[in-house]
Amino acid sequence: MAGGISGQDLALIFVTGFLPPILWLWFWLHEDPHPEPRKKLIQSFTAGMLIVPVALFLEFVFYRSSVELGFVKEGELTSVFLLAGWAFVEEVSKFWAAWQVDLKRSVYNEPVDALIYLLTVALGFSAIENVLFLWGAAQNGGVLESAITANMRFFGATLLHTVSSGVVGASIALSFFHKEHQHRNIVGGLLLATILHGAFNTLIIYSGSVGSIFKVFSVIWTLVIILIFVFEKVKKIHS
Repeated sequence: MAGGISGQDLALIFVTGFLPPILWLWFWLHEDPHPEPRKKLIQSFTAGMLIVPVALFLEFVFYRSSVELGFVKEGELTSVFLLAGWAFVEEVSKFWAAWQVDLKRSVYNEPVDALIYLLTVALGFSAIENVLFLWGAAQNGGVLESAITANMRFFGATLLHTVSSGVVGASIALSFFHKEHQHRNIVGGLLLATILHGAFNTLIIYSGSVGSIFKVFSVIWTLVIILIFVFEKVKKIHS
C-alpha cells in the first residue's frame, strides 16, 4: 500500500497513464518516412518524463512570484494569468528537453525530425503528467474516478501536449533550410503553443457543462487533424 493505493491500483495507474501517449507515439512514428534510431526515441521519451519535475518546480516558483507581486491571490489557482504562465513553462520545458537531447545534435538531419522529436518528448511529458493526475484522482475518489480522469486526459490533455509541441516542431521544421529564421520560428512556435495550451486549460476550467467540455475537446481533435495535414506537408519540404 502507498498512500491508500494498492499495488494493483498503482500498476493500473501507470498502465492507464502511459498507454495513451504510447499509442499516439506509435501513430506518429509510423508517419515518419525515415524512422529515427530507437535508442534516440527512447532517450527523447525519457527526457520528456524527466523534465516534468523541473516544470513543476518552475510552475511553483512562478506561482509564488505571482502571489508576491500581487498578480494572483493566494490560492487562486484558476487565474487566467497563472494558467498562461504555467502553459508557457511547460512548452519551454518540453522544447528545452528536445533541444538538448535531439535538435542540437547531428541526429536532427531532416525537417520532419523536428516534429518527431518534439512529439516524442511531449508524449513522455504527458505520460508522467497523466500518472500524477491519476494518482491524485485515485487518492481522492478511488479507481473509478481515476478511470474517468484517464478518459478525460486521453481526449484532452494528451492531445493538447501533442498539438502544442507539434506547433513548435513544425515551426522549427520550416526553418530547417533557413537557419537565419530558426530563432524567430522557435519564439513564434512557443508563443503560439502557449496560447493554445493556456486557452485550452482556461476553457476546460471555466466550462459550465459537459457539453461545453466536449466542444473544447472537439476543437482539440480538429487541431490534431490539422497537425496531421501539416506533418504531411513537412515531410515534403526540400531545400
